[in-house]
Order: sequence, then C-alpha cells, then structure tokens
Amino acid sequence: MLIDSYDRVVDYLRVSVTERCNFRCTYCMPEKPFSWVPKENLLTFEELFEFMKVAIDEGVKKIRITGGEPLLREGLDKFIKMIYDYEPKVDLAMTTNAYLLKGAAQRLKDAGLKRINVSIDTLIPSVAQDIAGKDVLKNVLAGVEEALKVGLKVKANMVPMKGVNANEILNVLEYCKERNISVRFIEYMENKHAKEDIKGMKSPELLAHLREKYTFSDDGFDGTSPSHYYTLEDGYRFGIIEPYEDDFCKKCNRIRLTAEGNLIPCLYFDEAMSISESIKAGDIKGAALVLKEVVRTKPEKNRWGGEDGEVSSRAFYETGG
Repeated sequence: MLIDSYDRVVDYLRVSVTERCNFRCTYCMPEKPFSWVPKENLLTFEELFEFMKVAIDEGVKKIRITGGEPLLREGLDKFIKMIYDYEPKVDLAMTTNAYLLKGAAQRLKDAGLKRINVSIDTLIPSVAQDIAGKDVLKNVLAGVEEALKVGLKVKANMVPMKGVNANEILNVLEYCKERNISVRFIEYMENKHAKEDIKGMKSPELLAHLREKYTFSDDGFDGTSPSHYYTLEDGYRFGIIEPYEDDFCKKCNRIRLTAEGNLIPCLYFDEAMSISESIKAGDIKGAALVLKEVVRTKPEKNRWGGEDGEVSSRAFYETGG
C-alpha cells in the first residue's frame, strides 16, 4: 500500500500515453506553433506496462489512460488489455475528446476498459469549432453514443467560459441527464498555454445559473473525487470541480505519469521524478523506489491561484489535466 506523508492512501494512477492532440482547445493548447516530443522519447507500451505492474503490485487500484488524446496512439487497446489481463480488478478508465471514439469504442470495451470521461463543452457546432480549432462536434457526439451503445460508462466534463459557452450550461446538463451521463462543470484553470482572454465561471456563478431552472441539494464531496456534488429533485447528480479551493486535496489519492516517464505527485506542481531510466534498464526495484519517493513527497495541497498562487508551466496536454 502506498501512503503519503499526510496519511493519504495513493491508489490512483493517471497515465498519459501521448502529449499529442487532434484538437487545439483554447483553454489548453498554445495558439502559436510548437513541436511535439519526438516519438522515440516516449516509453513504449511494453515499458509503460512494466511500470503498471509495479504500481499495481504496490497498491494502485485505478488507472486512467489520458493524453493529449490517447486514441491518437496506435495499439492503445492492446495496452489496455495488457493491464486488464495482469489484474482484471483494476478500475480501468480513459479520458478522451471522443473524436475517434466511434470506431474504437468496441475494441476498448473488449480490451477491458470500463469507463470514459469526455469533454462536452458545447452542443453548437460553430462554438465547438471555435473552441477546438476545427469542426469536431458531430464526431464527438457520435463517439459518445457509440460508447454508451457498447456498454462503457460515460462521464462528461464542461469548462464554462464567459462569452463562449457559458450560456449552454443548462443545455449540456439536459443532454447528459437524458443519457444518464454524469456531468462535471470545471472552473477554468489558468495556464501558460491557454488563450489569454479566457474568462471562466466560478462555482457561485455556476450554481446561481443552475438555480434559475433547478432545485438541488448539496451533497458535498464523495470519497476521493475532486468534484463537489449536487443532486436535482429527480435524483440526477452533477458535480463542480473548484481547483482554486483545496478541499478535495485532503483526500487526494492520485499521481500522474507522463508518456516520457515523469512521475508527478500533483497536477498543479512542476516537480517530478523520472522512472524512464529504471524501466528501460529493467530495474524494477529502482522504479518502485521512485514511485515510493514521489508518493512520500506528495504535497499536502495544491498551490493554485490566490495572491501567492502559482501557474504551472507544465502543459495539461502533457499530464492529462
């Protein structure tokens, strides 16, 4: 079992298999051209799997595949099957933009994937194009429908932005409610790679907007989830993720691995330790020691926002943020 210095059990590993993405979302990606990390710098699926085994043996019970966009990496279903065959009880999930999901959903389900998270920031094609940099909505929604059809559990994320998609909060919630998809509204997180003029909505504004149509109860936090949950009168549940608060840090159970092998204790910290050298050398014991040290030094809480807060220079597309 992995336990950090604040007595939190760390049993959730988020694994980025690529930093590449086929979207250029305004709240995540830089506007100016940039270079991707060369493929030869990335750990192979076999090397990543060697570390997955270490993590599982040390007590990790949930693994989420992220990117960039994970479906851009060929053979992803085979990687998922490696993990599933090693330990079928591991909760295998994936975060995707769903653009390529329709053609991959069945393979992923057959490989052992249980759940997906999809960004649904809008239901208007032109707005989706403005956010993502290309016409994407038709493919995204088709991917969501296919995932539901094959039996994958689906959650949706929305980042409401003033003057962009904030007027669609109710519509997105209704879309998700009709399909029994849990939606989480995420406060926009400032980062050096986002478009400079984005204005997000804070939790009080979101709740006030939702109260124009709904009555709901406050359920608070649920286990180790970062979401603050609320339940409508008909029983439908939605969440809000408030990165500028640190309430959810008290129960944080996750660490992150980049495709290059950097193990990160917190999304909001630039610090990391690499397992790449140990894994490439077949030094499983060394990789386990790095894992334990990253867990030991996991910070008590994020240092995001506020007068003394920091803005991470590490891009979200590198860490599956």
